[in-house]
Amino acid sequence: MKASASERRAEITLRLSEFEFPPMQDVLLVGKRAPIGPEAARRMVDALSPEQYEVLPLDHAVLEAAVIRKNLLRMVPAEKLLPFLLEEGGKIAHESAIVKAQVTVTVEATRTVEL
Repeated sequence: MKASASERRAEITLRLSEFEFPPMQDVLLVGKRAPIGPEAARRMVDALSPEQYEVLPLDHAVLEAAVIRKNLLRMVPAEKLLPFLLEEGGKIAHESAIVKAQVTVTVEATRTVEL
């Protein structure tokens, strides 16, 4: 029977998530016939949280725009986030709806280091 060599290792797990600031949600999906359109949504979010949101026009059957917190877009680019939002939000949204969404992004990184 062979004796095994002694090793010491540590596994480090790191979870990062975005700090949330009320009262706005992370995302508003604006329907094509919603009571407020994209420009009114822009004025509303600029009044409540200046420079915190971006209004993105959409090419979608029932949704006209997405109002998304800029910090969220810094963590997940729009081209990665929008397909997920439209797939799930599009299931419950209709042309006259404004759907709000809370999005939590958690980044995990794990490394093993030699000790």
